[in-house]
Order: sequence, then C-alpha cells, then structure tokens
Amino acid sequence: MITLGHMLTLSGVLFALAVAGIFINRKNVILLLMCIELLLLAANFNFIAFSRYLGDLDGQVFVFFVLTVAAAEAAIGLAILVVLFRQRGSINVEDLNEMKG
Repeated sequence: MITLGHMLTLSGVLFALAVAGIFINRKNVILLLMCIELLLLAANFNFIAFSRYLGDLDGQVFVFFVLTVAAAEAAIGLAILVVLFRQRGSINVEDLNEMKG
C-alpha cells in the first residue's frame, strides 16, 4: 500500500532534483525551464497526495489550474527562446546577458 509518506518522499526527491538542476546548470535555458517544470510537478504531487489523504477534491482541482499555468509558461518560454535563437544563434545564458531594445 502506498502511504502519504511514500508520496511526500517522492515529491521531495523530485523537488531536490529540480533545485539541484537549477543550481548545477547555468548555461542552457531549456534545461532551466525543464527544472522549473519539475518543481511545479513536485508541488502538484504534494497537492494530489494531500488531497487523496484527506479525501477532499480541492487539491486536485488546484492542480488543474497549476498545470494550465505551467503549460502557458512553457509555451511562452519556448516561443521566446526560438526568437532569441533566431536573432543571436545561441540560447546559452551567458550569451543572453545583454538586452537591446
């Protein structure tokens, strides 16, 4: 039987991997976006775990809103990256430190 402790442990591991990925990877913007998505997944997993544990559907409904925002964030982030790659030829974070209007 899967308990609340198992689910929270898995969520903590996902969160730790995402934070480690953000701190270790400082060059690739796509990997940074993937780590942010993994952070949101860990938070959603907590909502689902507590929703199941408490027998309430509020956490699961909140997950749908978070997933909607995450999908919009990913779509807009990737669109910005495509435009930056077309203009500069690179998506490295170090190359993107200048903003020109």
